[in-house]
Amino acid sequence: MKKAEKDSDELRSEYAREDFGSMTRGKYAERMREASNVVVLDPDIAEAFPNAEVVNQTLRRLLELARSSTQA
Repeated sequence: MKKAEKDSDELRSEYAREDFGSMTRGKYAERMREASNVVVLDPDIAEAFPNAEVVNQTLRRLLELARSSTQA
């Protein structure tokens, strides 16, 4: 079995550039930035929280504690 040759930057013969309409690079980038709420944890914090579920549980408990301490 031979290795596939590297594809050039050309479309295959069965495709025509016109089939794809106009293309704009980064067309949805701003929308994704606005809709996203990704938070990057520092490495030492990430070690303590193995997944998103644990992070959310911990933050909920912390929020409950903060609310209860201000009401007392």
